[in-house]
Amino acid sequence: MDQPNSKLPKLQESVENILMGKGDTVRRVLVALLARGHVLLEDVPGVGKTVLARAVAGSIDCRFSRIQLTPDLLPSDILGVSVYDADTGQFVFKRGPLFANIVLADEINRTTPRTQSALLEAMNESQITSDGQTHPLGPPFMVLATQNPYEYEGTYFLPENQLDRFMLRVRIGYPDRGTERLILQKRPSQTSLPDMKPVMTAHELIACQDLVDEVRMPEAITDYILAIAEATRRSEELSVGLSPRGSLALMRASQAAAMLAGRDYVVPDDVRDLAVSVCAHRLMSRSLTQDGSAGTEALFEKILQTVPVPQ
Repeated sequence: MDQPNSKLPKLQESVENILMGKGDTVRRVLVALLARGHVLLEDVPGVGKTVLARAVAGSIDCRFSRIQLTPDLLPSDILGVSVYDADTGQFVFKRGPLFANIVLADEINRTTPRTQSALLEAMNESQITSDGQTHPLGPPFMVLATQNPYEYEGTYFLPENQLDRFMLRVRIGYPDRGTERLILQKRPSQTSLPDMKPVMTAHELIACQDLVDEVRMPEAITDYILAIAEATRRSEELSVGLSPRGSLALMRASQAAAMLAGRDYVVPDDVRDLAVSVCAHRLMSRSLTQDGSAGTEALFEKILQTVPVPQ
């Protein structure tokens, strides 16, 4: 019998056929999926953030839900609400769109901080609480949130504790000319996306997620992650360094990346390749003149270069 992770190349190929020319972006999102993490897709409108989320969901035989976040959206609109049932004389909980395996939270920074905060428990605990009752989510459960740059009109800042719940922050970027020509000719979001067939079941995905724990993490790699965390905490340019949650996220993401690459052990390049995506959005600069998240990323990359890479 084939191992569950034998279908991972097909999963990656399935998504890349929709989001053309962005193999590295697809790989990072799948790393978060395998590591039971959530992803913040941050970029300008129109580069394929929603298409990527729908392609991941379409490649897996599981429940998918899309939430369009707007300024007037209430927490109960995404979590669910208890309604009175006249036949039984009791209140019955009606589940909201958050009850799915893969949730696309579209334009998360266009909704109010109150509704953004409603996602915290769901993302951190894979459960929600309503009227004193706890309701589990998944497994599997993943939030793919899209976000437009903050300088766009009608956007709200995500609080630091919300950003910390995302395992990776990923940017897609513009395609090169050749890839954009293919997109114009084939229009995969209109032709291929609606007809996608799953290449993996939800149970197979859960089995792959369980296998991530078995990927070997050499002691030297653990020390490398600890050294990166300590370097951010010692930096005079940062007011908030990498938290233990961030270190754990970097470790698990590195294990998932190794498995996606067909290895049962982590190498330093796994950590270094994912470090910016996993860590930069969790840090805070002391300088008010830094250019938002781009400035924090530049600081972190400079810090990362000072940490010796294990041989």
